[in-house]
Amino acid sequence: MTATRSNFVDLLDPSFRHIIFDEYSRRPEYYSQVFNVEHSDRQSEKISQVSSFGLFSEKAEGASITYDDPVQGYDVEVIHAAYALGFRVTEEMYHDDQFRIMRRMPQMLAVSAKETVETTAWSLINNGFSVGSVFGDGKPLFAADHPLILGGTASNTLATAADLSATSLKQAIQDFEETVDYRGLPLRLRPDILMVPPALEWTAKELLKSDQAPHSQNNEINAIKDRGISLIVNPYLTDPDGWYLIDSTHHQLYFFWRKPLTFDSDTDFNTGDGLFKASMRFSRTAADWRGIFGSPGA
Repeated sequence: MTATRSNFVDLLDPSFRHIIFDEYSRRPEYYSQVFNVEHSDRQSEKISQVSSFGLFSEKAEGASITYDDPVQGYDVEVIHAAYALGFRVTEEMYHDDQFRIMRRMPQMLAVSAKETVETTAWSLINNGFSVGSVFGDGKPLFAADHPLILGGTASNTLATAADLSATSLKQAIQDFEETVDYRGLPLRLRPDILMVPPALEWTAKELLKSDQAPHSQNNEINAIKDRGISLIVNPYLTDPDGWYLIDSTHHQLYFFWRKPLTFDSDTDFNTGDGLFKASMRFSRTAADWRGIFGSPGA
């Protein structure tokens, strides 16, 4: 009987597969706490927008009603990218490894996969103020001059960038709730999430949870607490001064899985080396800027 494959990979494959997926699922997810996570069955996803209608017109008795037409908004298309990483282990290394280093490689591969997902997803926010990262309306995700289809502009950032404080947070909430649609009509957004980097965790908790106004000498109530805004401390936010308000029911942040994480293995017949790889395909995008509000800090 002619053997075309060694037993090397066959012996390792079950345990490696178990280790990598167990480690991957054990690490907590952050992106799924905010992004709308969906599965895709095509090479890309395209999201279009249509405006709402304007206000009703008063109609005189016997007169014809006024007709209105929705207006086409901008399109956003995102192409799913493939991500992969692998490692190679010699047959001799496997048999002679006295410190079980090779056995820990699947865990490291799982960690790398999870970090790739999170880092890529949150780069959408981390680059949200960069003019080099624009979306359908030609503006960054966070801008003070998002163009409206029928004229005028709207904003999802403070007029003057500010660090997180009671004053700036109240102003941001007000500005957020004054967000309008393409017709200039109020969207009635209401932020229910404050997302901050670890450096702002304690400041954010004081603002959201204190009974009295933080750092105040007058003992007045903390009006922000009544809002019931939840806190997400996100270690993947790279700006230690940046902070963000989110309406979880109206934001347009999407994460598409084209192919979930998969694990494969093979043997190099000539060398006996074990070949192991993990791969996945996904994409993320912002279909619209409404529903999220950001400040990069002062």
